[in-house]
Amino acid sequence: MNGTPADNNQNNISKEERYFLEGPHSRWAEFKFIVKVMREFVRGVRKLHFIGPSVTVFGSARFGEEHPYYQQAREIGSKIVDLGFNVMTGGGPGIMEAANRGAKEAGGRSVGCNIILPHEQMPNAYLDIWVAMDLFFVRKVLLSKYSYAFVVLPGGFGTLDEFFEAITLIQTNKVARFPIVLMGKEYYRFIYDHVEEMIVQKTISPDDKNLFLFTDSTDEAIAHIQKYAVEGFGLKKRRMLTPIPVFFERRRWR
Repeated sequence: MNGTPADNNQNNISKEERYFLEGPHSRWAEFKFIVKVMREFVRGVRKLHFIGPSVTVFGSARFGEEHPYYQQAREIGSKIVDLGFNVMTGGGPGIMEAANRGAKEAGGRSVGCNIILPHEQMPNAYLDIWVAMDLFFVRKVLLSKYSYAFVVLPGGFGTLDEFFEAITLIQTNKVARFPIVLMGKEYYRFIYDHVEEMIVQKTISPDDKNLFLFTDSTDEAIAHIQKYAVEGFGLKKRRMLTPIPVFFERRRWR
């Protein structure tokens, strides 16, 4: 017997995660967790400090090279580079690999912020620089911190989580109004219908639908980023920051 999905999920949870999810613990245990969070943030920020402005591409790890969504992500990655941005992804396979691959093939820089998982999530072969994180929320902060736009291609729970978090941060004015592109009209049709239902039910404002572009067109997506990220923020190509040796800093591009 393989057990129920819930049983199998429990078996995948580490001893450390089980302990954390039990609730409040000793002050010393809680302090050690805070130190772990700080260590992940410091390591991630140091590793990514010199990458410059990026566009983050979200999407499923499960689409292979032959899939049309993979090819679309590859094209998106290439065209993002043409705008002068790095391409940043979650660093794994599928859509993430495709976007990083497109960036590399176009002569641009490719960045990954990987999550450590028991399956699916190994760094892809098209990364110039990457950092592996153990905590999802630290990873999401880093994916947002260096990005001037977000492109969301078809994906699963994680992709939807990243999409709605980006929208929430912009809706609540916690971050600037960076452009968000949701790509895949057929794939995401029910999500878009639900957004319209939320407007009807008045759980969001009618203008909130304008926080993202819903499209199938790569060219429309790139034009949206050009208008609202490049022209909207007045971005110019800048000289890269110089590492300071006394802080043991160095650029890590391949």
